[in-house]
Amino acid sequence: MRLKGKKIISLVHHEFEDLELWYPILRLREEGAIVHLAGEKANEKYIGKYGVPATSDFAYRDINSEDYDALLVPGGWAPDKIRRFPEVLSLVQCMDESKKPIGQICHAGWVLISAKILDGKRVTSTPGIRDDMENAGAVWLDEPVVVDGHLVSSRRPPDLPDYLREFIRAAEKDNL
Repeated sequence: MRLKGKKIISLVHHEFEDLELWYPILRLREEGAIVHLAGEKANEKYIGKYGVPATSDFAYRDINSEDYDALLVPGGWAPDKIRRFPEVLSLVQCMDESKKPIGQICHAGWVLISAKILDGKRVTSTPGIRDDMENAGAVWLDEPVVVDGHLVSSRRPPDLPDYLREFIRAAEKDNL
């Protein structure tokens, strides 16, 4: 229970990548973390790319970065929707300024791009958004997981074990 007492917020919207949302949530809960889901609306059912549902606990606008120790952004097509909400971009920026762990996998990099926090950061993602990441000023690496300070990034579902190992390590640090 390495994360007992830690609170983590995961963002959600329709067409999230099912494994990239649920695997991290379940692993973090196994480690004792409290994980909440935030979506466009509270208590809304969102459907993943492969039909797995997820119900939000809160609306994006109701999340205060000070209430959470870390942030997760899943991949799939959801990040293209999630990044359109100013309150999400503000949340990402506040988490970044506070150096709280931010996990992003696959297409989730789009959210960090729109929040304008990647300049000079080392990251990875699905190769399909490599140009987007580099155009945002990031140094893109083709590795299963890349850690740059409090940012933990990963490419795709087969990399989930590496991704969560590093995200859990970042979330258990005493600076939270």
